[in-house]
Formats: sequence, C-alpha cells, structure tokens
Amino acid sequence: MQLKLITCLSVLLLLASPCGQAGSKEQAKRMHDRLAGIPPSAQVLTQMSQLLENGDSRAAADLAMDNPAFYSITLKHWVTPWTNEEGDKFAPLNDYSATVIGMVRDDVDFRQLLSGDILYLGQSSLGLPAYSNSSNAHYQAMEDGQINLKDALVASSQSAVTGLAPDATAGVMTTRAGARAFFKDGTNRAMFRFTLINHLCTDLEALKDTELPPDRIRQDVSRSPGGDSRIFMNSCTGCHSGMDPLAQAFAYYEFDYDTNGDPDGERGALLYNGPGMTDPDTGSRVTKKHRINANTFVHGFVIEDDRWDNYWREGINQVLGWSDSLPGSGNGAKSMGEELANSQAFAQCQASKVFEDVCLRKPQDSADRTQVSQMTNTFQANGYKVKDLFADAADYCKGD
Repeated sequence: MQLKLITCLSVLLLLASPCGQAGSKEQAKRMHDRLAGIPPSAQVLTQMSQLLENGDSRAAADLAMDNPAFYSITLKHWVTPWTNEEGDKFAPLNDYSATVIGMVRDDVDFRQLLSGDILYLGQSSLGLPAYSNSSNAHYQAMEDGQINLKDALVASSQSAVTGLAPDATAGVMTTRAGARAFFKDGTNRAMFRFTLINHLCTDLEALKDTELPPDRIRQDVSRSPGGDSRIFMNSCTGCHSGMDPLAQAFAYYEFDYDTNGDPDGERGALLYNGPGMTDPDTGSRVTKKHRINANTFVHGFVIEDDRWDNYWREGINQVLGWSDSLPGSGNGAKSMGEELANSQAFAQCQASKVFEDVCLRKPQDSADRTQVSQMTNTFQANGYKVKDLFADAADYCKGD
C-alpha cells in the first residue's frame, strides 16, 4: 500500500496525473461537454486548454458556447420543460422555447422573460411556413430541418407578429405555446402556478400563508370543502389568499380551441379582450372562465377587471425579495410579470437551474450554495445575462 502511494505521488509530481488536479485539457473538455452537449474538436480543445492555462476561464466558456449545439441541445433541453405542464424536455420547439433561446443568444435582460413585447422567429430566407397564431408549423419546420438555431433566429415583437397590443404582451406568458399550455381550460391560475414553478423555483404549497386576508378569493373556492370550514381556513386560504389577487392579472386572456374537433388545442389561439371588447357571458372584458362555478360560494370575490395586488409583500413571503422600486400592484399581466421577474427569487432561480444543468446536480453543500449566491449576484449586477450563469457554472464544475 505504501509503495503504491509513493508511486502515485511521484507520477503526480512529474506528470500531473489524475491522482491530483485535473489538467487543463481535462477541464476544457468537461466545460465543453457540459455547455455544448457534445465533445469539442481537437482545435477547440487546444484553444480552450490554453485559455484556461492563461487564467481566462470566461473566454474558454464563450468558445464552448459559440458552438451551435449550445443553442440546439443545451438551451433547447433547458427551456423546453417550462413550456408544458408535464415538464417534458423533448417537446417540440415552439415560440416560447425559441424566444428564450434567442434572448440568451442576444444577452437580452432576462427579466423581459415575463413582461417583454418580444418574440423570436426563423429567418425569412429559410422558406419556413409563416408564423401563425393557430399553428406551431413555423417552429416545427425549423426543428424538422435541424436548422441551426444560433444563426436562424431573429428578434421581433409579439405586437408586430401576433397582433396583441404592446401593453397586453407579457413575455413567454403570452406566447402561443405558453397560452396553449397554461391558459387552456381552467381559470388561468395554472399560468400563475407554473410561472412560480418554472421561474421562481417554488410552488404554492411552499408559499402557504393563512395569516393573509381572504378578501380576494374567488367564488369558485368552497369555504367549507367536505362540509368542514376548518379546511378552508387552515389550508385553502393559505394558497388562494396570495395567488388569486396576483392571478387576476390574467382576467382578459383565454386560449380558444375546438374542444370536440381539436381537444389538444393544436389549432387553438390566444385570445385577449382589449379595450371596448365585451364577453357575452360576463358583460365585461373579463373572460367567461373567471366566473365559472360562481355558486360554489356566491359571496366570494367577483373579478371585474385585471387589477392585481401582491399580498405576499407582507408576511412570511417577503422572503422572496420583492423589489422596493415597484409598487406591488397594477393592471395586467405585463406589470405583474415585472413584479415577479424583479424579485430576488427570480434571479436565484435562474442561477440554481443553470447550476443544476451544468454541474449535473443540485447545490449540495456550503461551497455549492455560495457559488449559486455568487452567480446570482453577478447575474443581477451585469444586466441579467444568462450566458454569464452558464459560464460561471461551467468554470466552477470544470474539475479541480
């Protein structure tokens, strides 16, 4: 045993073998594999290795992220689970996922994810089907043709392409794919819940606060489920008292589709009741779905507009880190998205998700948690650029 130890130490001193610190080539390969999802070419491996030896890990990471596979593999798999309730990372490319990929490529302030009038399309020179409010054919053709997303995507705006008014746009929440996944059926609370899960890394159960006033809880929530009012007071109110005042921002949205001929909504489209429009069932701009099951508790809150208020700025959920520069209330999905995206929880969530994606594990000890905190701070300080997060995570997990 002693002889083996001496031999290993000798090789370490002479050749820097795997018994000790990983060499620059091993570190470079790991960085490239994690960032691009494929091995580097010999030339790129040498370049990255030299950059690491010179102490320029960011330039090495940028070289790996310059590979088109960073966009078509790594980012595609990173964002796709956010576009569907099942969290399926193999779902088709769509306007939601393409927009996120384009935002990352162009270093767009990632807070625009939940509020921007932004949309990424394929270049017109590619001969793709035109963007359609009722079809995913434009993006499906890009995926079927294995088109290089790094070069193919071009920035546009939802208001210019889909016809939504600029103030009705709210980043990925008002993309067609986002609407199909989370505005379809129900009461639009799904959009709010999955936005929390995907972009603040939390769920309603973790945010339950029974101390908040229940005055904005809608009529469709029973005050005595199963005949027991204690369940409402000690459980239901904990989620709904905070969620319902915020989700009211979606009062004018609907995903319209043929429930009989197109039950999956593949040909459905996002609808928005703009100024002057009246829903025949509500007599206002509020969509019908927000008045369903009104007899469950007729004295509950009736939505009359898209006014939202963040009750979580008080109580235990202040821990999410709401921005002091925002009022905590407003009208519509755009301003509500700004409220969520300017929270500390939003920034930390992006850092945590990137860390897990690149390092292939959740933060598991004090060193990992410190790294995520540092990544979060850099992310916020440098304009919310997602590539900064990927570069920092790849450097940390490249191997010592």
